[in-house]
Amino acid sequence: MYAEERQQEILRRARAAGRVDVVSLAAELDVTTETIRRDLTALERAGVLRRVHGGAIPVERLGFEPALATRDEVLTAEKERIAKAALAELPEDGSVIIDAGTTTGRLVGVLPADRELTVVVNSPPLATVLAARANLNVIMLGGRVRGRTLATVDDWALQPLAQLHVDVAFIATNGCSAEKGLTTPDPAEAAIKRAMVRAAQRSVLLADHTKFTNTYLAQFASLSEIDLVITDTGLDLTLAADLSAAGPEVVRA
Repeated sequence: MYAEERQQEILRRARAAGRVDVVSLAAELDVTTETIRRDLTALERAGVLRRVHGGAIPVERLGFEPALATRDEVLTAEKERIAKAALAELPEDGSVIIDAGTTTGRLVGVLPADRELTVVVNSPPLATVLAARANLNVIMLGGRVRGRTLATVDDWALQPLAQLHVDVAFIATNGCSAEKGLTTPDPAEAAIKRAMVRAAQRSVLLADHTKFTNTYLAQFASLSEIDLVITDTGLDLTLAADLSAAGPEVVRA
């Protein structure tokens, strides 16, 4: 088993059981305790586990939300594939919402230069990148900027969304499951995402496979409200079928 495969297995066990311990993992995976400790350190740096004495706990059990820069360094190849697959959902001309997030941020980086679009964003960093593009009309939603995600939230962002109607909303999420839908740790950010879904004729979720089966504090959409899920090939086929049965088409890029 390669290190990355072993770390994914450790993360899977932690999420299933609520915690993992070093000694048991070393015995079950037939490696040294030092190897497991290195794996846990790598997973903590990736922002998906929090080290505790003798083991680790998945961050969602702690209500902990990794910072944007930390999440942006994880699963970069998968996020690039998801973003490129999402290009097929762009209108020929018209308007889109691009939610704050690391996978949605990859979409900003690959938007075609030959298509004139109005792009609504709630992320100052993404707005800065988009504003340099002559073919795009960029609308930046105001409001309070959350330091952890660099997303604008609260009334100054919500009020304009209530008056907008766009062709497609590209949405990010912290967690997604067939039972609980799309969830995120912060209620203020959940309110913005909910308004984005309502403002769009078609809603597309961009999320890597680690987001699925996780559940956080605030739900902002059910799967029946999402038209398409674009993820990567790391998503289990059985789970993909369960998600599809709840409403949206599922694409594994």
